[in-house]
Amino acid sequence: MTSSYTWTLNNLEEMSAFASALADTLRPGDVLLLEGDLGAGKTTFTQHLAKALGVTKNVNSPTFTIIKEYEGTYPLYHMDVYRLGEESEDLGFDEYFYGNGITVVEWAHLIADQLPEEYIQINLFHTGVEGQRKVQLTLNGDRYVRILEKVNTFENISD
Repeated sequence: MTSSYTWTLNNLEEMSAFASALADTLRPGDVLLLEGDLGAGKTTFTQHLAKALGVTKNVNSPTFTIIKEYEGTYPLYHMDVYRLGEESEDLGFDEYFYGNGITVVEWAHLIADQLPEEYIQINLFHTGVEGQRKVQLTLNGDRYVRILEKVNTFENISD
């Protein structure tokens, strides 16, 4: 099962509302793949998601450490695999993908051969309007059917 949805988020408040609504649907073992140009809002989205998941620590990009772990309602594993490149070795990602937390992977296409079969993909795009982002959400796999019911009720998100 694959389903895709697109919204325009006009400001940080709407990005926060989107992240919060999505966080309400997440469960341990869920994997979110974030794609977008530099500055598109991948880390900003993750910060809002982390807050919605009860993370109280400051969340920043793990560009140099590859993986950062945070405690919240569920453990949050935040990965930035940009520096690994496409020729990356197996760094034990399965322990995170199939673990007890929620995993967020920035630049996930760079480790495509190591990703689980089921995931949530979020593509973030600049629109040319200051602070505005286009968000494409793709649910890939039967485990995410539960999110379908919530997707159409996301509030404070314009189209």
